[in-house]
Amino acid sequence: MPKVVCNSSPLIHLAKVGKLELLKGYFTEISIPEAVYRECVIDGKDREDAKRIENAAWIRVVDIKNIDLKKAFNTVLDEGESEAIVLALQESADLILLDDYEARELARTYGLKVTGTIGLLIKAKYEGDISSIDEMLKKLRRTGFWLSDDLYTKILRDEGEL
Repeated sequence: MPKVVCNSSPLIHLAKVGKLELLKGYFTEISIPEAVYRECVIDGKDREDAKRIENAAWIRVVDIKNIDLKKAFNTVLDEGESEAIVLALQESADLILLDDYEARELARTYGLKVTGTIGLLIKAKYEGDISSIDEMLKKLRRTGFWLSDDLYTKILRDEGEL
């Protein structure tokens, strides 16, 4: 199975829409840095999605080693995104899960393969694990996931749902 590192956003939003287990099915194990664990579990301690993430035994917290690189990334990204990219580089990850545009672009400049919540949901549709991208995007938006109307329409068109 591929080595996969994940940032907070995909974990939180997939947990909120009841699809966190897709990650286990596709990747067996996900690695996250301490900052992502803090954002998902500690900061959200009373939320149901935080409990789902905390109880997922297949999510592994890994310490990052290159603190200087993290500090450099922190000038443009938040701590979780910075640590996730550092961890992906440290672990020679096959894939990093990020939703933030700037984080995705920075990860790509370091040669990392990137996807995010929407990419995972598109995979889920192709795998038969969900029946409708439109339904899932509507649920995501209700959780606070930001998606422009233009991108929403493009995704539905690309996936044959418009």
